[in-house]
Amino acid sequence: MDTLDRVVHGALDSAELAALGIAPDRVIDFSSNLNPFGPPPAVHTALATLDPTPYPDRHCLRVRTILAERHGCALDQVLAGNGTNELIYLIAQALGEPGATALILAPTYGEYEHASRLARMQVVEVRAPASDGFRFDEQALIEAVQHIRPRLIWLCAPNNPTGTSLPPSIIGDLASACDGFLVADRAYYAFQRDLHDGRDPLDGTAAPNLIRLYSLTKSYALAGLRFGYLIAHPEVATHIGRFQPAWSVNSAAQAAGLAALTDAVFLPATLPRLWSASDDLVAGLHRLGLYVWRAALPFMLVRCGNGATVRTRLLHLGCIVRDCASFGLPEWVRVAPRRPEENARLIAAWKEIV
Repeated sequence: MDTLDRVVHGALDSAELAALGIAPDRVIDFSSNLNPFGPPPAVHTALATLDPTPYPDRHCLRVRTILAERHGCALDQVLAGNGTNELIYLIAQALGEPGATALILAPTYGEYEHASRLARMQVVEVRAPASDGFRFDEQALIEAVQHIRPRLIWLCAPNNPTGTSLPPSIIGDLASACDGFLVADRAYYAFQRDLHDGRDPLDGTAAPNLIRLYSLTKSYALAGLRFGYLIAHPEVATHIGRFQPAWSVNSAAQAAGLAALTDAVFLPATLPRLWSASDDLVAGLHRLGLYVWRAALPFMLVRCGNGATVRTRLLHLGCIVRDCASFGLPEWVRVAPRRPEENARLIAAWKEIV
């Protein structure tokens, strides 16, 4: 396969469904890691009253001000983007160097590799094996960083698709061991169970080469609007921002982000319900005799022999899961829990093909 081929993702593919003669409204999407109880009501209100005529605020000032207060950092450390995906490519373009090494802690999100290769970097993977619970030997990882000396390290923590993570202290050690930049993707941080106040312990990390990515897409269910942000040293954030087109974050995304971030009730109310739905779905899959792996996040991996075949068969029964072959895990599918009645439909469909 061409190393510059587009990255495989979950979610419904309209072209695929049209080719199969399947109506999108007849399919439940278990392949996207989103909060099934969102978006917050305030988001709908904000969008209903939005005037689309003016250009958006090119600096995203109001949303960035709230984010800076939430993370306890300076305003010029926060750069908003059209989803974290845009920021991944901006980082690779701004900080990557042709011929330099990008180290990816795998299996993980495919856009890190794609962005690095577009920046003409050499990509090296360190993989956490399923046999060890998809966990890294932390000391060996630090030694690998010292040996490889990458320009960029891509770390998804907590990780997609495995749900595993690294302690904040180890993330700090990795940054200290790295001569280049450590990009810690925290898109799924807020999804973890029993977070006390939602604050990230990495907010207290002062490493100047640490870049953190966050997303409102997952926990607030704003995938269609695209809003992400990074936190970095002011000079690093400013440099990355020079590569960003003007008006990258549209007015609807900014209005929705502002409404979501000022809603103090939504996440405490919905995340326990999401985890309860996840627990019930794990139990239902176990009753079918399936092996389920779940770590720090509500989505799970299910070992099923041939992930592509299982995905296709479930799709024809009205449920779509994420085939994990693109992660290097062809025997697995990833399943994101949805509302209880939808999860019951998945269990019923899976029972037909076991």
